[in-house]
Amino acid sequence: MNKKHIGSKFDEFLKEDNLLEQVQAVAIKRVVAYQIEQEMKLKKLTKTEMASRMKTSRAALERLLDPDNASITLFTLERAASALGKKLKVELA
Repeated sequence: MNKKHIGSKFDEFLKEDNLLEQVQAVAIKRVVAYQIEQEMKLKKLTKTEMASRMKTSRAALERLLDPDNASITLFTLERAASALGKKLKVELA
């Protein structure tokens, strides 16, 4: 067993393997996709209706809702927020 990382923090492990930013991006995307899906359910919007409100294709909406696809633009997130009657808030911490 490799004891190199025993006692270290998980973030440090990910950083050493150059994976921290990738893991964080996927985690953020999963939260955003979940939030959008929950708002769609609350407003009883189908995927077809949501895509129409966003003025995009159903396939593009599927990519937005895919929790493993971290490649989304701020423009797409803004359209999704607007379609749900919400504001997009992005901040650096």
